[in-house]
Amino acid sequence: MTAGQAEPRWLDEGEMAAWRAYRVASILLEGQLHRELADTNDITLADYEVLVRLSERPDKRMRMSQLAIEVASSKSRVSHQIARMERAGLVSRNECPSDGRGVFAALTDLGMAKLREAAPTHVRGVRSHIVDMLSPEEQQVLAQVFERLNAHLRQVNPE
Repeated sequence: MTAGQAEPRWLDEGEMAAWRAYRVASILLEGQLHRELADTNDITLADYEVLVRLSERPDKRMRMSQLAIEVASSKSRVSHQIARMERAGLVSRNECPSDGRGVFAALTDLGMAKLREAAPTHVRGVRSHIVDMLSPEEQQVLAQVFERLNAHLRQVNPE
């Protein structure tokens, strides 16, 4: 430890149990949802998330930088992902007419069809593996906890 660094507040048994339960369950849940989409609909969970975000926009497009924020990814990673999805015909990239540096990712008809095909698989998985396992009160607490964490982490790392 260097001068000026305080001794860490080590986790007690209950805190460690909560942290480890969250960590393992979140990894397992993401992996399960990914496998179900890949096996049933030949799409990754990450690609599904991009298609959902684009589909929710009135014009079915979004600036790449905003998309990266919404899917909690780096601009570079989203750029590579969009390039791969563009080769598959799921999205297209268009320059922003008002800003020569800005680039939009846009949902194609094929991308919308893939989203419609995969959505039932995803919703069944989310329902089966988390939503239906929680009471409405637990769902509300979970949402509040993760909205608070999301806000905190976006403030700590605003990129």
